[in-house]
Amino acid sequence: MPAPMDHTTLIKSLPPETKASLTTRSDAAGLQHLALYLAALAACTTGLALQVPFWPLLLLPQGVLLVFLFTLSHECTHQTPFRSKWLNEAAGHVCALAMALPFVWFRYFHLAHHKFTNDPERDPELEQGPRPETLSQWLKYLSGWGYWRGMAGTLWGNAFGTIDAPYLPERRHAHMRLEARVLLIVYTAALLTLLVSPLVLRLWLVPLLIGQPFLRAYLLAEHGLCPPVANMLENSRTTFTNRLVRFLAWNMPYHAEHHAFPNVPFYQLPAFHAITQAHLKSASGGYAEFTSDYLRQISH
Repeated sequence: MPAPMDHTTLIKSLPPETKASLTTRSDAAGLQHLALYLAALAACTTGLALQVPFWPLLLLPQGVLLVFLFTLSHECTHQTPFRSKWLNEAAGHVCALAMALPFVWFRYFHLAHHKFTNDPERDPELEQGPRPETLSQWLKYLSGWGYWRGMAGTLWGNAFGTIDAPYLPERRHAHMRLEARVLLIVYTAALLTLLVSPLVLRLWLVPLLIGQPFLRAYLLAEHGLCPPVANMLENSRTTFTNRLVRFLAWNMPYHAEHHAFPNVPFYQLPAFHAITQAHLKSASGGYAEFTSDYLRQISH
C-alpha cells in the first residue's frame, strides 16, 4: 500500500485527464439535484400552508430543508454546482434570503476559511473564538444563538457600519452594503406581514429555529477535533453517512475532499473520494459517532 499523501501532493499526482473529468461542471446535474430538493421543500411548504392533518410534524423537515440551503450557498461561493455563472449567482442569492446569509459577503468569508482552515488566528470561522469546549457551550452552539446573533450583527454592520475585515476586498464593499440593506428591507417587510397573518412564522421562522441545531451538529463535524495543520486531508473531516444526508448537504460530508480540491463539483465528490480515501487523516463513521467522540473530548 502506498504511503498516505497530503492534499497538495495528491492533487499534483493526478493525471490531467483525471483533473479535467473531476472538475467538469454541469447545469443538468446541478438542476436535477436542485429540482428534487425544491420538490421536497415545496411539498412540506404546501402541507404547512394548507394545515393538512398532523401538519406540525412537517415543521421539522421544513426546517431541515431550509437550513441545509446553507450547503448549496456554500457550493455557489465556489461556482461549482452549475456550469452557468448566473445560475450559481442566482441560487446563492436566493439561499441568502432564506437564511440571512448575505451571499457576496459569505463568498469572501468562506474563501478565507479555505485559505486558513483551522488556523485559530486567521480562519474567520474561529474569529469569535474556538469551537465549543464545554457541554454548556456545545448546547448553546447547537441552539443556533451564535449564528443568528452573528448574522444580525453582520447584516447591520454591512448595511450601516464599517466593513473592515481583512478578507473582504474594498472593491466589493458597496455590493455588500447594498446586499445587506436589501435583505434588511425584505426581512422587515416579512415581519410586518405577521400583523395580518402568521404564515411567515409557520412556513419560515419557526422551521428555521427548529432546523438550525441539525445544521450546527453537521457543521461541527467538518473541522471539529481536527488539528490546525496545512494538510486539508487532516484539518477537515469526511463523515461517512447515508444517501439522505448526502443529498441534503449536497455531498459536503465529503468535506476533506472538498477542501483538498474545491474546484470539484458536489456530484463529482464521490468519484474524488475513491481517490482520496486511502489518504484521509480525519474521518468519522457517522454524525452520531462524531458527536459521541466530541462530547467525550470536551467532557475530559
